[in-house]
Order: sequence, then C-alpha cells, then structure tokens
Amino acid sequence: MKREFMSYEDYLANLKSGIVTRDGNCPVTPLLVMLQGRWKSQVMYEMCIYDTVRFGQLKKDLPGITNTMLTKALRELEEDGLISREQFNEIPPHVEYSLTEMGRDLLPVFYAIMNWGFRHEKELYGGGNQAWN
Repeated sequence: MKREFMSYEDYLANLKSGIVTRDGNCPVTPLLVMLQGRWKSQVMYEMCIYDTVRFGQLKKDLPGITNTMLTKALRELEEDGLISREQFNEIPPHVEYSLTEMGRDLLPVFYAIMNWGFRHEKELYGGGNQAWN
C-alpha cells in the first residue's frame, strides 16, 4: 500500500515531532545513501539531461571521472533501481543508460536542489566556501 504524500505545510508542521517510515526509519536516508560518493549525484544530474545516453557521452560530460569510477557509479545506480542499462548486441556492441521511473521521480528533488544552489550561489562560489572554487 502506497503512503499518501504530505503537503509541504504538513511536513513543516510534523517535522519537529519526527517523520519516519512505518518501520521507524528516516525516510530521507535511503536516497542519501544511494547518492553518496563523489560521482553518483553528478551522474544522476547528467542522466536527467538525456532520455538515453551512452557511456562515452557521460565520460565527456564528467571531466575528471575515470572509466572505473563511472562504471562503478553506473552499476550502483542500476542496482539501486535509479537507472536502467540496455545492451545492444550489434556490431559494434553498445550500451545505453536511462532513468527508471524511480529515477525520474527524482526530477523535482533535483529541481529543488538546483534552486537552492542558485539561491546560495554567492556563498558557494563567491568566496564563502573555498572548496567549491
């Protein structure tokens, strides 16, 4: 049985009392675990741009990522059900990646994070946090 969505107003009203799953767990933790690491959130952002994308295109779009790290991130995101992998046994063989329905459900989350980033752009990039420069 799917749980009904909570309005933002209800969220704010209930937040101080603690919002947990039926099992008593934090409902935010699973996603944070899925996206932890240097590259997975960036891979997911790139996946939001494309309907389907090949490994080589992701590699071009993520300067600094190694083949090993990209492969690892893609495998973990696939295992978590956020992306799907389709292999084409053609000559030459190729693989395409796309967001699953669960992955597409993150688009509003990335939209909210993007707005937060723009709202705090000066603090993040304007000298407030040297790690981002």
